[in-house]
Amino acid sequence: MTSEIESGDSASRHAIATSDLLVTEGRVYHLDIGPELFSPYVITVGDPGRTKTIADAFFDEVEADVEHRGLRSIVGRLAGTGLRVMLLTSGMGTPSLEIVLTELAALNEIDLQGRVRKDDYAPLTIIRVGTSGALQASTPVGTSIITEVALGLDNTGLFYDVDCDPELMGFEVRVGSYLAKEMRSESRFRGRIMPYAARADAAVVDALSAAAQLSDIPVERGITVSNSGFFASQGRDILRVSPSAPNIDRLLAACDSQLDGNMPFLNMEMESSFLLHLSKGLGYRAGAICVGIANRDSEEFTGDYASYIEGATRTALSALEILARESGDL
Repeated sequence: MTSEIESGDSASRHAIATSDLLVTEGRVYHLDIGPELFSPYVITVGDPGRTKTIADAFFDEVEADVEHRGLRSIVGRLAGTGLRVMLLTSGMGTPSLEIVLTELAALNEIDLQGRVRKDDYAPLTIIRVGTSGALQASTPVGTSIITEVALGLDNTGLFYDVDCDPELMGFEVRVGSYLAKEMRSESRFRGRIMPYAARADAAVVDALSAAAQLSDIPVERGITVSNSGFFASQGRDILRVSPSAPNIDRLLAACDSQLDGNMPFLNMEMESSFLLHLSKGLGYRAGAICVGIANRDSEEFTGDYASYIEGATRTALSALEILARESGDL
């Protein structure tokens, strides 16, 4: 991208301790990638196997294929345009994603050899491609859901003090109060779910919408709920221990968001909240497109979702190309 972000005053450029940012042989530790492979255009996926599937389908050149600690990262060039893209495994959940995004930002913003922040650096463009459970009965299985707002019910974002607009702050309070009211009065955790919210970058949302139209795939736009896990935190009650927030999926599906003309709660997954939250704090452009491979209302699930993921991935990569052209990088 042509624009740059200034790093701030000299206090932000102190030497970073070796125990705070782990670097081995010039590479960030968990991703095992060095600055020479960096690109400001990034796709994140949860499944390490999906990076290989995407690269095989959409890259005409692979510059690196690295796997470390279960995180597979592939850097290559998109067929047709040659745009350099980093495909990064985020793992499952926001704690894993926090590691990946922090090391990605370090590659962008920090001189790994001198262990100091650079004077300036480019804002990144990051799109998550994933799977999710659709919340609304009207959403067919296989629909790609473009996140406009992410509601975090995990707590990873609470450790990063990022401001948000007053409308989102009111939204956070309303949802937190709503969930507390619906929980059992005797629950020790009643009132302790502290939601945080973040908006997807408007340019990324528009680019994803335009690319989806060109790809002719079914899409919806709305609120994505990011949970701290897959089972009880998403309303799945299968163990002998009762969920503290029973039927949270159905509760939120029926909740009036009162946000942007009562935007609907469309899906649940495990990563988008922190991606949008941290990216907002860093001044990066970020968005998410997740296929609804299950419908929680109809209790329908499809295990044959490869073609749906292919469509969402094509849409995300086309969106990156749109944004790269707009930024003068293509």
